Amino acid sequence: MLAFRDTALVDSLGFNAQTFPAMFIPNTYELYWTVTAKGFIVRMHKEYQQFWDRNRTEKLQRSGLSQLEVSALAAIVDEETRFNSEKPRVAGVYVNRLKKGMKLQADPTVKFAVGNFNIKRVLHAHLAVASPYNTYKNYGLPPGPIRIPSIAGIDAVLNYEKHEYIYFCANADFSGKHAFAKTLAQHNANAAKYRRALNRNKIWR
Repeated sequence: MLAFRDTALVDSLGFNAQTFPAMFIPNTYELYWTVTAKGFIVRMHKEYQQFWDRNRTEKLQRSGLSQLEVSALAAIVDEETRFNSEKPRVAGVYVNRLKKGMKLQADPTVKFAVGNFNIKRVLHAHLAVASPYNTYKNYGLPPGPIRIPSIAGIDAVLNYEKHEYIYFCANADFSGKHAFAKTLAQHNANAAKYRRALNRNKIWR
């Protein structure tokens, strides 16, 4: 659809090609089947503005992040865990890293940069990929969301858990949940357990 590539339209709504996915809030909407692509985009922008109500805006101001930064981080959190109960803790890790001036080193951004979200084992070759989205090579948040963030992901960032964790990795039981750590030594021990589990299951990539 040409309307989605209309840079003048996208710019007029306060977005660019990288940040545009943040405008689409996943929800159920009623539209006429005759709606044009431009009409759909304008409607989604209106829904986006309504989504950022007073409550979320107040939390946004306290977070120190912009709307687009929250969306970029929420997209990472969504890719890190499918458990909504775990998302605020994951978000808290990344907020802690941002505050400390550390690289995010988020595996989902590497998968996005490589162009393959099905990667089960991130390798050194993946980490070396040159891309503004690769948070192993670049400081700060990527230039835009790596996917359309969920409402749960956005709210997890706005309500991130305050803790001292700096690291996390997947649990060795493949439950989809994570082991969190405050020190690099703790994290390395957790990561070693996970790598051994990958090896036992012959998951090489």
